[in-house]
Amino acid sequence: MVVNTRAPRTEFIAVAALVAATAVWGSTFLIVQDVIEVMPVYAFLTLRFTIATVVLIAIRPRCLRGLSPEIRNRGIALGAVLGLGYILQTIGLQSTSATVSGFITGMFVVFTPLISAAVLRTRVSPIAWVAVGLATVGLGLLSVTGFAIGLGELLTLGCAFLFAIQIVGLGLWSRPDDVYALTVLQLGTTAVMTLIASLPSGGPVAPPTTRVWVAVLFLALVATAAAFIIQTWSQAYLTATRAAIVLTLEPVFAGITGVVIGGETLTTRILLGAAFILGAMYLAELGPRAGAEGKVPHLEP
Repeated sequence: MVVNTRAPRTEFIAVAALVAATAVWGSTFLIVQDVIEVMPVYAFLTLRFTIATVVLIAIRPRCLRGLSPEIRNRGIALGAVLGLGYILQTIGLQSTSATVSGFITGMFVVFTPLISAAVLRTRVSPIAWVAVGLATVGLGLLSVTGFAIGLGELLTLGCAFLFAIQIVGLGLWSRPDDVYALTVLQLGTTAVMTLIASLPSGGPVAPPTTRVWVAVLFLALVATAAAFIIQTWSQAYLTATRAAIVLTLEPVFAGITGVVIGGETLTTRILLGAAFILGAMYLAELGPRAGAEGKVPHLEP
């Protein structure tokens, strides 16, 4: 294992880029809701990830050539984890509310440092744990009004665990030179898995209207191809715990979009939730500046 310490300026750019990707994911929540009202969920996911993969390969047709077996296996493994996470989340949504699902999915912020500490033997600083706690409270304030444990919630918890594995895996395996290929392999594997999941309900279907096609293309190109490249690149320079805390901004951006575009009411609870998550980010960016938490472990192929 080779441990690389990145310059603060590069780390700042990586955080800013990951915030931008998270803003895209959060702001597209209303678009996704509209699409899945008229398309089967798995068919939509298959189309979204397939288009993203095909476009990335069309831009760089030789991106997968000359890859070492290790990098190929890592990309496929991360894609399998990501795809299974989406499948569990979708099944869980059939018996739990979207707000509770959002909160439980966000629990990857708790699982990430635990997995990182157990697998990578990395030290998670006390201030990072405080940041994780603040982010969890913020997620709860933003998402949960009532809560009960059932099969849907347990499946969604499994989704959160898988997303945490993907975050830790990216932090361990992502290197600047492999970002593009690693993204293509992840998205392609996820496309195959969601395609298989769609078969029992009839397989892929085309969007029913031009408006839905435009939405799907936007989600595939911006919220999938571009955003996942940004995440993969950013995690070449950030520890998994820091990345997970940044990613909890997604419901904050979703809330902002809901208020500005969806006409939702800006409540005190939403403001408090956002404040807790922003406070967690502030702590996460202060804490890692010294010591082991500021170093990014990478496995070289």
